[in-house]
Amino acid sequence: MYFTGGTVRDLLLGNEINDLDITIANDAFGCARMLSQEAGGSFVPLDAEEDVARVVWNGFTIDFASFREETISIEEDLLKRDFSINALAVEFYTVKQGILMSAEIIDPAGGQVDLKNRTIRCTSNHVFESDPLRLLRAYRFKATLDFSLDPETEKYISANAQLISKVSAERISYELKHIMISGRAFDVCSAMKNSGLLWHVFPELKEGVGVDQPASHHLDVFDHGLETLDNMEKILHKPGHFFPGYENQFQAYLAHPKRKTWLTWAALFHDIGKPETHMIRDDGGRITFYNHDHVGSRKFREIADRLRWSREDTKEVCRLISMHMWPFHLNNARKKDQLTPKAYLRIVKAAEEELDGLFLLALADSLAGKGIEKPLRMEAELFTLYTETKSTVSERIEPVLVSPPLLRGKDLIELGLVPGPLFSMILDDLEKARVEKQVNTKKDALKWVKNFIKKNSLKSFTEDKK
Repeated sequence: MYFTGGTVRDLLLGNEINDLDITIANDAFGCARMLSQEAGGSFVPLDAEEDVARVVWNGFTIDFASFREETISIEEDLLKRDFSINALAVEFYTVKQGILMSAEIIDPAGGQVDLKNRTIRCTSNHVFESDPLRLLRAYRFKATLDFSLDPETEKYISANAQLISKVSAERISYELKHIMISGRAFDVCSAMKNSGLLWHVFPELKEGVGVDQPASHHLDVFDHGLETLDNMEKILHKPGHFFPGYENQFQAYLAHPKRKTWLTWAALFHDIGKPETHMIRDDGGRITFYNHDHVGSRKFREIADRLRWSREDTKEVCRLISMHMWPFHLNNARKKDQLTPKAYLRIVKAAEEELDGLFLLALADSLAGKGIEKPLRMEAELFTLYTETKSTVSERIEPVLVSPPLLRGKDLIELGLVPGPLFSMILDDLEKARVEKQVNTKKDALKWVKNFIKKNSLKSFTEDKK
């Protein structure tokens, strides 16, 4: 019986271990079942044909596997694994108090040298044919360990990139999740682009290559998305640096376990709708991308469905993509004239709890545009807009949203209105009037609704009551 793979790798790297990989010559099912019975853990059969089973016990995941692919020794088994840093083993009895001696490690692929050199190297040029998911796992390890890829391994990945299409969406999604939350997604996506694997995972991104943008940008659509991802990771690392005075605000916002991931996905894909909406105007040759935000949200929903994402993840990333132009539109309106509280209310209600994230995305997007016609103070203006939005929210909007409504549906019925979609429109507009401080009491609200009925010629709705 041997400790193998990631267990040995993480021990050598000094990382905390919550999962154990154990390899045995045969009857992994029997060993796992015996441990679960002795220790009181849960037995989970993973692959009866390959003799792989799991025990979950006291927060630990312990995987048992027999020698793979008909091998008859641990050395042969290790050489069938993906990368040299995972092709390590140590006999069970030699581990004492978590300490390993180098002489005790079984290392037929030279994994210890690669660990020292921080290199990901495949054990052979056939590993990707055996399991094409390894194409993506190489980049996941690059992201999570901050290692570099061996040049020969990169060549093998490039030559076999098309095989990723054979892998299930769930397995691909798992690897991508770890890449996008690693803090190194920009470096990894750039490397995946160079090998060509990125185009096989996300053919939609390749559509942006070579698509020119207006003079406010210095990159094509694809490279701009990549640059936005780079800036997003920098912002997430230290948001207070970019929004001084709001460190606690963003710390609380980013405490949600999924928000950083949502923002990195939104950054990379925020302009995915541009290739489809790209137009060159006849009047001067101006480049436009009308409605690219909404088209992009639709296209990303298709990607999320393909990856078998949850409803929550899909909803929030699509929301960020569909709204990513709002701060820029508001900023343009603000420069022309003072914004009304009603204008702030619209973005607050649309963004809901992701308002802070929307401004993080806008800033990352702005920083990624460095064309000669970019407004000089764009980032400073976005910061000012953010501060004014937060001030308006606390002073004018939140007091209305958290207080009981002045009128409800029954009050509108008593005024003679018939229930229907009109009710929502009236109550929404009444809420805006409260934010604008045009309405303060129930008496004011009733008067406002009567004026609304009269102004919009809704007498027909009240005739039955009369």
